[in-house]
Amino acid sequence: MFRQVVNLMEVFKAFDADNDGSITAAELRGIMESLGYSTSAQEVKAMMREGDTDRDGLLSLDEFLEMKTKGTEMGDLFTSLQTAFEALDLNGNGIVTGEELYELVTNMGINIPLEECQSIIAFLDADGDD
Repeated sequence: MFRQVVNLMEVFKAFDADNDGSITAAELRGIMESLGYSTSAQEVKAMMREGDTDRDGLLSLDEFLEMKTKGTEMGDLFTSLQTAFEALDLNGNGIVTGEELYELVTNMGINIPLEECQSIIAFLDADGDD
């Protein structure tokens, strides 16, 4: 379970586009779309209302993790996010490298330099193990 929470934290950081420690409705919609869900603005607002317990209009990491236990109308968010992490971990070793992120975004048609992907992973890698 601990590793799953760590993976969920890494997903949170990856989708916190502006690195401010919170997820906006737009960032949450991006998460859902990247997981293959077509979400309306109303659905995203409902998810934000459900998860945003302090009503500041943002999801903190704690609120985001708590959403895992509450579930959503979109299904088991935690399972979906775990699947997203596993999709990033191309060789299945439990570690996402800059090269794996680069390969994934390139395959999606997104043009991000390898060096930037490596920097993103280095930023997210709290324990420095790659």
